[in-house]
Amino acid sequence: MKLADLLKNPSEWVHVEGPNGKIVLSSRVRLARNLKDFAFPGWAKKPERQKALELILPVVQALPEMKECFADSMDNIAATDKQVLVERHLISREHAAKNVGSAVIVNQPETVSVMINEEDHLRMQAVKAGLQLKTVFKTIDRVDSELEEQLDFAFSPRLGYLTACPTNVGTGIRASAMLHLPALVLSDQINQVVQAVNKLGLAVRGLYGEGTEALGNYFQISNQTTLGEKELDLVDRLNKVVLQVIEHEENGRLTLLEKKPQVVYDQIGRAYGILTNAHTITSKEALNLLSMLRMGADLELMPTSARTMIDELVIMAQPAHVQKAAQRKLTAEERDVFRAELIRQRLVDLTKPKVTERPPAEESGTALA
Repeated sequence: MKLADLLKNPSEWVHVEGPNGKIVLSSRVRLARNLKDFAFPGWAKKPERQKALELILPVVQALPEMKECFADSMDNIAATDKQVLVERHLISREHAAKNVGSAVIVNQPETVSVMINEEDHLRMQAVKAGLQLKTVFKTIDRVDSELEEQLDFAFSPRLGYLTACPTNVGTGIRASAMLHLPALVLSDQINQVVQAVNKLGLAVRGLYGEGTEALGNYFQISNQTTLGEKELDLVDRLNKVVLQVIEHEENGRLTLLEKKPQVVYDQIGRAYGILTNAHTITSKEALNLLSMLRMGADLELMPTSARTMIDELVIMAQPAHVQKAAQRKLTAEERDVFRAELIRQRLVDLTKPKVTERPPAEESGTALA
């Protein structure tokens, strides 16, 4: 499969609504693995990285989960296309900087992807829409088992799987959920929730993970430790915390509608007005405004069917996707103009938000257990 064919349609997790889909966009589980008797990619010289790549690539491509897939060396992928893969959460920003000796493999629905010679020899991940951490873990665990039948992984009986970064040693697992939390941000409760989650041994990060900003009120919650716990125990603990955060966001939305309805209506109305009329808009502003529209759909102040289109626009509004849609290299100013036009066209038939009636509200809580 060519990259152009892969990118024709949005990722499966974008256009399929999963459990708790109003708040949880996606669930992801990533495993880090390394080959025995090979230097870690960061220490290996070019010939050794290439040898590892030649060993791993055909094994990954032969997996049942990769029956229809895109696979290529990073030095064959254009810079804009690499950034598109980053924006779709298929590769890391670090992997996008790789060239000879590194590769990426992605299945057709974009639910399983593998990075070869990123920080580790293998970084494999599975992703699904909504809160499905256990299902996603089973998928990537099966992939891991299939690979381990043919590849000799670096493993210590005392420490577990050996990885380039000490924080991944042990299980090598990083489980995460991407949440949309506009009410907690609008009500100034997000810092309180982040601190509570951190105390439970989990990390809260931005749209693209570690070191990134929470654009569009999107937050990733993930495990911080991988050593000393079983994979399923880590997944279960994360799942329980995410369910609590979901409850707080739901309560936050109801509380805002009960106590500050005009704030909610104003945010959603302004977002609709700007997005349907703007002729230049930055990616940051677009994501923040699309976040408010998504909340409007979630609160049934506009058609709930609009949520899928809004989720697609969150991806399509990002810089590399804008350039791919334009089919040419654009300056920052040209991207802002093209982005605004793209959004206006997609939203042209969207019904105006209904903000004349106040939906029913319920009691709310604030503390994490």
